[in-house]
Amino acid sequence: MAILENIRKRTTVLILIIGLALFAFVISGVFSSNDFAGTKVSSSVAEVNGENISIDDFRKEVENASRRFGSSLSSTQLVNRVYDQEVRKSILGQQFQDLGIDVESDQIIEFVKTSGYAQIPDFQDENGIFNPEVFKSAIADWKVNDPLRYDAWLQDEQSIIQAAKERLYFNLIKGGVGATLSEGEFDYKMANEKVDIQYVRVPYTSIADSSIQVSKKEIQAYINDHKDDFQQEEARDIRFVYFEEKASADDEKSVKDAITALLNDTVEYSEERDATDTISGFSTTNDMAAFLDRNSDTKFDTIYKAKKDLPAVVADTLMALKIGETYGPYRDGDFFKISRIMDVKPEGSVKSSHILYAYEGSERANPDITRTKEEAEEEAKKMLVEAKKADANFANLARENSDDPTAAQRSGDIGYFQESNLGLAEAYRNYLFSHDLGEIGLVETPFGFHIIKVDDKQDILQIATLSREIEPSEETINTLFTDATKFEMATIDGEAESFSDIAKESSYSVRPVNKIKEMDENLPGLSAQRSIVQWAFNDDTKVGEIKRFSINNGYAVVQLTKKHEEGLMSPEDASATALPKIRKERKAEQIIAANQGKAMDVLAKDNNVTTSNATAVTMKSPTIPGAGREPLVIGAAFGLGQDATSELIKGETGVFLVKVTKKEEAPTLENFSTYANTLKTNASNRVNSAVYNALKEGAEIEDKRAIFY
Repeated sequence: MAILENIRKRTTVLILIIGLALFAFVISGVFSSNDFAGTKVSSSVAEVNGENISIDDFRKEVENASRRFGSSLSSTQLVNRVYDQEVRKSILGQQFQDLGIDVESDQIIEFVKTSGYAQIPDFQDENGIFNPEVFKSAIADWKVNDPLRYDAWLQDEQSIIQAAKERLYFNLIKGGVGATLSEGEFDYKMANEKVDIQYVRVPYTSIADSSIQVSKKEIQAYINDHKDDFQQEEARDIRFVYFEEKASADDEKSVKDAITALLNDTVEYSEERDATDTISGFSTTNDMAAFLDRNSDTKFDTIYKAKKDLPAVVADTLMALKIGETYGPYRDGDFFKISRIMDVKPEGSVKSSHILYAYEGSERANPDITRTKEEAEEEAKKMLVEAKKADANFANLARENSDDPTAAQRSGDIGYFQESNLGLAEAYRNYLFSHDLGEIGLVETPFGFHIIKVDDKQDILQIATLSREIEPSEETINTLFTDATKFEMATIDGEAESFSDIAKESSYSVRPVNKIKEMDENLPGLSAQRSIVQWAFNDDTKVGEIKRFSINNGYAVVQLTKKHEEGLMSPEDASATALPKIRKERKAEQIIAANQGKAMDVLAKDNNVTTSNATAVTMKSPTIPGAGREPLVIGAAFGLGQDATSELIKGETGVFLVKVTKKEEAPTLENFSTYANTLKTNASNRVNSAVYNALKEGAEIEDKRAIFY
């Protein structure tokens, strides 16, 4: 009772405490979605015209894509692929909703019928043809008896519905695409009206870039006048020093010494038996497989090898060795190796060419071949006589007569084969290994009749190779970590600008990477380093900040050097693009001002250039030989009369003065429907991509991928 009385006395306090607790509970949601650092935690991965793409649904799609593509795509590539897919689905879905576009079951079936799904055996009748009733029955059966397959089908079904809607939507737009006869006539004249011109071109390169001084203010003015050309995405610039985890010279020597020590027999003392044992070395062991299992990074390969299958650096040397002889140690890539010849098969690899005469019914015969077996044999015998003539060119005969298309392209050559190779028909193989170099003979196989020429024979070797990979030692790895850490600390303690100076003092190479985008993954020189990109785009990372990252095969000490904000470029960022354009305009003004009113020959002489000619130029292909694409110049020429001369024209590559020497009208046509239909077809073919790109460009898209990935 005393406790209850105390509670009653403190009712006001309790109410206040409970109220504060409830208030804290309510506002905790506010802080969980918007913390003190101002980082908003979102439940959507993107927003398209105010419509959210749920992160949960997005993750499911990424998982599905991961199962489809396996390891062929990186995680970031999968995310980007699914993002593009979901944005497209959202943009087009809004169009479908606005227009009331939907598909019924019969439309879905029609779509399946005309797609790759129609080839699924479960959807086909006994004749192998897609059947709607069989299709419906198969889906119903999966639902009852194969839930996993049914669930997978439901995902496919959503894709089918989306694709069917897209087909309907784009077909509606294509229905409104057309071209008039007047447009067809115009297109015809663009391609077939021609002019011959005489011209003088004063190239912009005749004035040195260094003579055109452009201020930062002028660059800014140019940017302001051409804003659409100088928009940029948010981006980052970094620079880094890469500390690669690789073997040192001492590590290489250690591996080489270790493998050399295994070459010959060694004597070991046994304390237990107070005796010595002789341990067979690589050059003397009688159990090569066991020796390599114990001592080598690669096992004993018993397959015989031709010269082309051996490491190029030692192929000639190994081919010259006798059985039992060794060579090495030698370096082959990241390995030190010693090789020993275990066996040699003289002439064990044979190169040949052939001319095939197939017949109707022979294996893999072209369906167009109608000759009988007897006719094929008769033709082959005639060709055998021809091929054996002293002046015969077997390669030409094979190229012109063989029914083996692959070999015919290679003048009959089918390369080298060993006797154990089952890729050749048995009779063909038997001929190769029972006839001498240069012999030509006739052999029948299931493929037809072959005239075979033995082109070359090579010995093949059975080689045992003792190998050790060249890897960095633990000491080297520890030293690398120490060096990376010391460099990181030195640069953090110094000024931001001292990064390069400190690297130079230690002979480290500094590599810049500019204009990194927020969803980039691969960095030149470092490959896939998503964590570095995320760090560079973190709001807390300041320009000049430095951080060491553990990466595959080493460390990277990275400095953020610049932040590019979304929107209009700064003069510094735009200068690479803007300066050449500004200079070109200035040069054009100078050339025109200095040559106003001059005749063509005088213009050429004063500017140390020649008068040139161009014939049969059209407006559809406005290219001048020797000058390149010049649409404005060609357009001006078509506006002139016969023998008329233009004013000075500001072209793409220089200032032009043009005289029309001949005008050729297009031949008269009675009807331009063919050209109009071509224009219509071309426009229809562009509808799908052009319409979607226009919708995407006009959409308000907020990309939030970087929050989650």
